[in-house]
Amino acid sequence: MVKLETLISLAKRRGFIFQSSEIYGGLNGCWDFGPLGVELLRNLKEIWWKSMTYREDIEGIDASILMHPKVWEASGHVAQFTDPMIDNKISKARYRADNLIEEYIERLRNKNKTELANEIEAKLSSASKPSDYYDIIVEYKIPDPVSGTTEWTEVRYFNLMFKTFIGAVEDASSVVYLRPETAQGIYVNFKNVLETARQKIPFGIAQIGKAFRNEINTKNFLFRTREFEQMEMQYFVKPGTENEWFDYWMNERYEWYLSLGFKKETLRFKVHEKLAHYANRAVDIEYLFPFGWGEIEGIHSRTDYDLRNHQEYSGKKLEYFDPTTNERYIPYVVETSGGVTRTAMALLCNAYDEDMAPTEKGDLEKRTVLRFDPRFAPIKVAVFPLVNKDGMPELALKIYKDVQKHFKAMYDDSGAIGRRYRRQDEIGTPFCITVDGQSLADNTVTIRDRDTMKQIRINVDNIITYLKDNLII
Repeated sequence: MVKLETLISLAKRRGFIFQSSEIYGGLNGCWDFGPLGVELLRNLKEIWWKSMTYREDIEGIDASILMHPKVWEASGHVAQFTDPMIDNKISKARYRADNLIEEYIERLRNKNKTELANEIEAKLSSASKPSDYYDIIVEYKIPDPVSGTTEWTEVRYFNLMFKTFIGAVEDASSVVYLRPETAQGIYVNFKNVLETARQKIPFGIAQIGKAFRNEINTKNFLFRTREFEQMEMQYFVKPGTENEWFDYWMNERYEWYLSLGFKKETLRFKVHEKLAHYANRAVDIEYLFPFGWGEIEGIHSRTDYDLRNHQEYSGKKLEYFDPTTNERYIPYVVETSGGVTRTAMALLCNAYDEDMAPTEKGDLEKRTVLRFDPRFAPIKVAVFPLVNKDGMPELALKIYKDVQKHFKAMYDDSGAIGRRYRRQDEIGTPFCITVDGQSLADNTVTIRDRDTMKQIRINVDNIITYLKDNLII
């Protein structure tokens, strides 16, 4: 498993991910995606979008980030979208109280203090008020990871929504929020999509979009950030059938991650024992990151909580009429909610590998390679002239421009050919095409495979066909 600091270094060095506003010292919990990172995200979102919406029972939308403030009252976010926060008096470090306790439990388990870990975990599972978290931290003398001290403030709740204003006057009447999730944009458009797409229950609405949470603690690179993208689908079902559809989507989503190239031993389900106020069942799909297990997608049975509340707060009927049974009901919802940035981080971790590769002198050296499924590789093909003379650059540039019409490609004529191969291996490029002296004589080139490092010669006229056969899955 790659170390997190190794992954962060590679991501910056090769243009996947940069610290936001780095020249000003950076902005904690915010990241910019560079030339390769944005291609990785685009590929991921396209694959998810096709898997979700290229079917008869799911429609797509793109709702506004800013919504009427009553949306967030109806959803419960204004009153309940909070985390328990605690400060250490000595280090001034700030933590989510539940996370502080969970991480202490994990440290105890690592020290084989299982009985004590289980005791604290049992108390944490029943904690619901700020004082409950505070009592656990004080009783077990949980130390600050920074200073090692146990001087703590009281625990208080902190609302995670970013607040802003619409219009020229900043007062209570102009308050709006940056959405903390994309799901509510789907719920308030339930009737619009139902009627315009002429759908029938069961059916779903999918969306990819930005969400914003003013996290108390951001950590672990892309895992917990303040600005992120979600890939969400809300599936509307008849009440009483939600468990059947929950099982269906739990299996579908797990199989989708396997289809991306994730190994079974790096994926697991985590069943929620403590449910959110809107849910009657919930499970996470977790990936084994360098820092441990972490959620990459949640599947939730949300009952009719959201639609019923929006109907009450808006005064607009959000019922479904079934013409075959003459029934009217508010649909139940099964939600699948995955993180774009978290999944991209998991893809980077999953693809990272090191092996030994031959040098031009015949020796072996360590090679870093990202073994992306070709669908995710930011650059599909790199084109090189062996040397910058004898007509090779001209032919290589012509091939590059032809390939670029079909696939994201890169042209590189800098340095020894071995160094160029290593650069492409490190960013996960599946194929490298090299124009050499023989190319000018018989119109053939070598194509090198990233994973096997084997090369074959093919005619220039067959390059596009070869790439389509090997890159389009």
